[in-house]
Amino acid sequence: MADDAPTQILVQSNLAETMKVDSRDGDHLGAVHAFMVHKASGRATHAVLSLGGFLGMGKSFYPLPFALLQFDPVRDRYVVTIDRRLLEGGPSWANNAPVFDQAYADRVASYYQVRGENLAAE
Repeated sequence: MADDAPTQILVQSNLAETMKVDSRDGDHLGAVHAFMVHKASGRATHAVLSLGGFLGMGKSFYPLPFALLQFDPVRDRYVVTIDRRLLEGGPSWANNAPVFDQAYADRVASYYQVRGENLAAE
Protein backbone atom coordinates (compact mmCIF):
# COMPACT_ATOMS: atom_id res chain seq x y z
CA MET A 1 0.00 0.00 0.00
CA ALA A 2 1.59 3.25 -1.15
CA ASP A 3 1.46 6.31 1.06
CA ASP A 4 -0.48 9.26 -0.29
CA ALA A 5 1.62 12.30 -1.10
CA PRO A 6 1.21 15.13 1.42
CA THR A 7 -1.24 17.80 0.38
CA GLN A 8 -0.69 21.54 0.34
CA ILE A 9 -1.30 23.45 3.56
CA LEU A 10 -3.27 26.12 1.67
CA VAL A 11 -6.02 25.57 -0.85
CA GLN A 12 -7.05 28.05 -3.53
CA SER A 13 -10.69 29.09 -3.37
CA ASN A 14 -11.68 30.85 -6.60
CA LEU A 15 -14.38 33.50 -6.48
CA ALA A 16 -17.50 33.08 -8.59
CA GLU A 17 -17.72 36.86 -8.98
CA THR A 18 -14.77 39.18 -8.99
CA MET A 19 -14.11 41.68 -6.23
CA LYS A 20 -12.58 44.89 -7.58
CA VAL A 21 -9.22 46.09 -6.30
CA ASP A 22 -7.99 49.68 -6.42
CA SER A 23 -4.61 51.23 -5.70
CA ARG A 24 -4.19 53.47 -2.69
CA ASP A 25 -4.43 56.39 -5.16
CA GLY A 26 -7.89 55.29 -6.32
CA ASP A 27 -6.86 53.77 -9.66
CA HIS A 28 -8.43 50.45 -10.65
CA LEU A 29 -5.80 47.67 -10.51
CA GLY A 30 -7.70 44.46 -11.13
CA ALA A 31 -9.74 42.01 -9.13
CA VAL A 32 -9.47 39.38 -6.44
CA HIS A 33 -9.39 36.11 -8.36
CA ALA A 34 -9.13 33.79 -5.36
CA PHE A 35 -8.30 33.48 -1.70
CA MET A 36 -5.67 31.13 -0.32
CA VAL A 37 -7.35 29.36 2.58
CA HIS A 38 -5.56 27.42 5.32
CA LYS A 39 -7.12 23.96 5.22
CA ALA A 40 -6.93 23.27 8.96
CA SER A 41 -8.18 26.63 10.29
CA GLY A 42 -10.35 27.80 7.37
CA ARG A 43 -8.69 31.21 7.55
CA ALA A 44 -7.82 33.08 4.35
CA THR A 45 -4.15 34.06 4.44
CA HIS A 46 -3.66 35.64 1.00
CA ALA A 47 -5.71 37.18 -1.76
CA VAL A 48 -4.72 36.28 -5.32
CA LEU A 49 -5.13 39.36 -7.49
CA SER A 50 -5.65 39.16 -11.24
CA LEU A 51 -4.21 42.06 -13.19
CA GLY A 52 -4.12 42.87 -16.86
CA GLY A 53 -5.38 40.78 -19.68
CA PHE A 54 -8.08 41.27 -22.26
CA LEU A 55 -11.15 39.07 -22.69
CA GLY A 56 -9.73 36.58 -20.21
CA MET A 57 -6.34 36.23 -21.91
CA GLY A 58 -2.98 37.53 -20.72
CA LYS A 59 -3.87 37.87 -17.05
CA SER A 60 -1.22 37.64 -14.38
CA PHE A 61 -1.91 36.50 -10.83
CA TYR A 62 -0.28 38.01 -7.75
CA PRO A 63 -0.56 36.52 -4.24
CA LEU A 64 -0.81 39.25 -1.64
CA PRO A 65 -0.83 38.87 2.16
CA PHE A 66 -4.02 40.23 3.67
CA ALA A 67 -1.98 42.69 5.73
CA LEU A 68 -1.54 44.69 2.50
CA LEU A 69 -5.25 44.93 1.70
CA GLN A 70 -7.93 47.11 3.21
CA PHE A 71 -11.61 46.59 2.53
CA ASP A 72 -13.58 49.74 1.60
CA PRO A 73 -17.20 48.94 2.55
CA VAL A 74 -18.55 52.13 0.95
CA ARG A 75 -17.20 51.24 -2.49
CA ASP A 76 -17.40 47.45 -1.87
CA ARG A 77 -13.83 46.76 -2.95
CA TYR A 78 -10.34 46.13 -1.65
CA VAL A 79 -7.63 48.78 -1.65
CA VAL A 80 -3.98 47.72 -2.00
CA THR A 81 -1.83 49.70 0.42
CA ILE A 82 1.41 49.35 -1.58
CA ASP A 83 2.67 50.97 -4.75
CA ARG A 84 1.48 49.36 -8.01
CA ARG A 85 5.06 48.99 -9.30
CA LEU A 86 6.02 47.03 -6.19
CA LEU A 87 3.01 44.76 -6.69
CA GLU A 88 3.75 44.19 -10.39
CA GLY A 89 7.37 43.28 -9.59
CA GLY A 90 6.34 40.75 -6.97
CA PRO A 91 5.82 37.00 -7.04
CA SER A 92 3.33 36.09 -9.75
CA TRP A 93 2.33 33.55 -12.37
CA ALA A 94 0.47 33.57 -15.66
CA ASN A 95 -0.46 29.96 -16.43
CA ASN A 96 0.50 27.49 -13.74
CA ALA A 97 0.08 28.44 -10.09
CA PRO A 98 3.04 27.48 -7.88
CA VAL A 99 2.75 25.04 -5.01
CA PHE A 100 1.67 27.38 -2.23
CA ASP A 101 3.65 25.82 0.60
CA GLN A 102 5.52 27.35 3.54
CA ALA A 103 8.54 28.22 1.36
CA TYR A 104 6.41 30.07 -1.18
CA ALA A 105 4.44 31.88 1.55
CA ASP A 106 7.77 32.92 3.11
CA ARG A 107 8.99 34.19 -0.29
CA VAL A 108 5.84 36.31 -0.69
CA ALA A 109 6.13 37.69 2.86
CA SER A 110 9.82 38.47 2.38
CA TYR A 111 9.21 40.29 -0.90
CA TYR A 112 6.54 42.52 0.65
CA GLN A 113 8.50 42.87 3.91
CA VAL A 114 5.65 41.66 6.10
CA ARG A 115 5.79 39.18 8.94
CA GLY A 116 5.62 35.63 7.63
CA GLU A 117 3.17 33.13 9.04
CA ASN A 118 3.98 29.68 10.34
CA LEU A 119 1.38 27.80 8.31
CA ALA A 120 2.05 24.52 10.10
CA ALA A 121 1.05 26.08 13.43
CA GLU A 122 -2.51 26.92 12.36
